[in-house]
Amino acid sequence: MRLFHFSEDPAIREFVPRTPLHRPEVEPLVWTVDEARAWTYLFPRDCPRILLWPTPQTTPADLDRWFAGDPDARIACIEWAWLDRMRSTPLYRYELAPARFRPLEDDPWMLVSREVEVPLAVEPVGELIGALGRQGVELRFMPSLTPLFGAWDNSFHFSGIRLRNAIGWPPEAAGTR
Repeated sequence: MRLFHFSEDPAIREFVPRTPLHRPEVEPLVWTVDEARAWTYLFPRDCPRILLWPTPQTTPADLDRWFAGDPDARIACIEWAWLDRMRSTPLYRYELAPARFRPLEDDPWMLVSREVEVPLAVEPVGELIGALGRQGVELRFMPSLTPLFGAWDNSFHFSGIRLRNAIGWPPEAAGTR
């Protein structure tokens, strides 16, 4: 298994466990994502995004409506306000040894370590929109992500990242999805 951490900083020598600022109840951890879901981090750090993909539990109706019947579809929705940053933000992919990482309970494709971790390698991602395209991700630009509020009530996977930065996203819901 290959594990990655993405950063706009090209010179990280070690990853020290930390508590997310917006989730002070979480113990300090080093965060990574597995290779299959690495595409979910091919964005500027603070870019709000909604990520959708079918699961084995996705109903035929949801598969047709949301994914044009494609069980392998991956969709990333971001706001138009982030287009220039998507084009200009340098992003680096760090690879970390998987030995001390364990799946996060509520997000098994996120893996965490309680130890200081030294990267095995770092490389620039390159142009982000092209990187998403090479991963087969459909990138959708929207004036606002708020029309997708509540989409988690469907039968597919819904992930919201940095929604506190989204235009008009309800503040009380920003940390819930």
